[in-house]
Amino acid sequence: GAAGKGAAIGRIDKVLSGTGAETVKSVDALGEGDKLDVVVFDATAVTTAGDLRAVYDFFHPIMGRIGKNARVVVVTGLPEAGKDSAQSAAFRAMEGFTRSVAKEIGKRGATANLFYVEKGAEDRLEMPLRFFLTGHSAYVDGQPVRVTKTAAAPEALPMTATLSGKVALVTGAARGIGAATAQRLAAEGAQVIGLDIPQDEAALNETMAAINGIGFPADVTDDATPKKIADFVIEQFGGVDIVVHNAGVTRDKTLAKMPEHYWDMVLGINLDAILKIDAALQAADAVRDGGRVICLASIGGIAGNIGQTNYGATKSALIGYVAAEGPKHGAKGITVNAVAPGFIETRMTAAMPFAIREAGRRMNSMSQGGTPEDVAELICFLSTPGAYGVT
Repeated sequence: GAAGKGAAIGRIDKVLSGTGAETVKSVDALGEGDKLDVVVFDATAVTTAGDLRAVYDFFHPIMGRIGKNARVVVVTGLPEAGKDSAQSAAFRAMEGFTRSVAKEIGKRGATANLFYVEKGAEDRLEMPLRFFLTGHSAYVDGQPVRVTKTAAAPEALPMTATLSGKVALVTGAARGIGAATAQRLAAEGAQVIGLDIPQDEAALNETMAAINGIGFPADVTDDATPKKIADFVIEQFGGVDIVVHNAGVTRDKTLAKMPEHYWDMVLGINLDAILKIDAALQAADAVRDGGRVICLASIGGIAGNIGQTNYGATKSALIGYVAAEGPKHGAKGITVNAVAPGFIETRMTAAMPFAIREAGRRMNSMSQGGTPEDVAELICFLSTPGAYGVT
């Protein structure tokens, strides 16, 4: 559906028709007891507060028809690009609406997400829609995603083996989210270089052996490591296409009780090492055109946590970093993004007290923790040529 003559509805129709889905334009077309697996609404034409009535009119009669594990996507314009303050407000209204819908349908395992789309970038919606409307996006919920014309388009948009011929570097790859990411990228055809600390070399080699990857034991805080990485990818592959900065640590204490080495360690691994590795890769021109750089941020960098001033600072810093870096590399088709996981069931979260773990699980709209594979799915999507609209 759409509010008025939406700019994206034609592209949405084309994408849905190409998936083989049975599409309907009205709740009246549904049979008794039929449930909706996918709902897409184009709100790019809203201009005033009054236009938002179209959102109610579309969603009100179908909320009870949204099935288990369904996917809802709302598309609207960039708030800063509104023709006046009223339209900017109407565009931004869709974020609060979508986040709230996500909470209403989350107990069904259903998700709702928002695309802010730059005018003229509607043709970049296909692959984001395909990802967000499938099971691959199971733990991405209540999120606004910006689709813009910032990055140059790739020559081709492969639908299968989307990373064939690509070289990917994943830090912190021995276990957890890093290992799951390495496995997912390899499944799409990428040659993976997995980096982790020398103390975890055995686990790293085991993970890499299972995917025909290459283990690269190194300490990211060693001043020599960034250049070693750049030299290695150039000598072995002529460059790298995907860089996933996953390595990270927590050292939690309230600020009043935090020893300085806790602060220095977290800042050094979670932030400074990433900046130095990227600087070395850029100095060597090692990230190829059409490349993808992805940082692991955290909900802790958005909402903050008691006892995590060090961790929260680094994860928030990465959000600022990718926002500044993205526009710099658009001409080369390189995108730069951050993924901010919520509560993910990993070795790190397993060490938390039970009450805190349970609270973390219940705080999201689906009232459950995610898995490393859930995070890997989003990282994998952002690594593909089809994600060129997202930076």
